[in-house]
Amino acid sequence: MTTDAERTWAAVLRLHAALLPRLDRAVARDGGMPLAWYDVLLELREGGGRLTMGQLAERVVLSRTRVSRLVDELVAAGLVERERHPDDGRSAYAVLTREGTRRFLAAARVYLPAIERELAGVDPARLAALADGLEAVLDDVTGRASEVGSRPVRT
Repeated sequence: MTTDAERTWAAVLRLHAALLPRLDRAVARDGGMPLAWYDVLLELREGGGRLTMGQLAERVVLSRTRVSRLVDELVAAGLVERERHPDDGRSAYAVLTREGTRRFLAAARVYLPAIERELAGVDPARLAALADGLEAVLDDVTGRASEVGSRPVRT
């Protein structure tokens, strides 16, 4: 017999798998960047524009190796700069550039409506209840207040 915890986790994974490719296509096509870039830029913006690579890796849903590669891509595109950590020669900061902020905000104008379109057929009361429930579970699991409510972007 499947437990509620197993059902919940399976549903979250299936929903993520169903929506992620659609949102990625929308952001890539109309926002000019892969969704993974958007996620890194979002975390940098939410982190005050500057995070160590370790902090960034903790905040995105990617491995440290993948984060480092993404930051390299973002540096090449002029959206992020690497900055040496003054107190730790083994560490570096990823720093959001003005162009990175501009491109992030442009992509957000695509991403947020895409989320709304993808979930438009779902009863609003059900969405609200799901968001409340997932935020509460996140709080329980992490032991801290969640910031999920406005997470896709705060402009």
